[in-house]
Amino acid sequence: MKNKIQLIYAAECYQIIGVCFEVYNKLGYGHKEKFYQEAIAEILRKKKIEFKRELRVKVKFKEKDLGLYCFDFLIFNKIVVEIKKRNYFSVKDINQLYAYLKATGLKLGLLIHFTNTGVKYRRIVNLN
Repeated sequence: MKNKIQLIYAAECYQIIGVCFEVYNKLGYGHKEKFYQEAIAEILRKKKIEFKRELRVKVKFKEKDLGLYCFDFLIFNKIVVEIKKRNYFSVKDINQLYAYLKATGLKLGLLIHFTNTGVKYRRIVNLN
């Protein structure tokens, strides 16, 4: 029997990505990120999925506040979700999400892009 890879929070990610596909199927491509975020929030509320929006997190160094990060969603109180409207995943976007994970101490983030060909996503895992 082959070893199966266990994905962290697989069921929760499946639900989140399903919500994003639902939004894309209704709105299509070409809208502002803000509109996609609002539509996602509406569906999360209807499905009674726990989330926080535009969450602010302090970055500290030796008890000194260095600044704030603000990310799009915290869903299920454990998955950071960042929404983009573009056709490619940039290193900058991936590093940004990874920085959010490090700042919060959370293990998983989803980078979700609304593209002209559909919803694309990347799972970013914080191994620290």
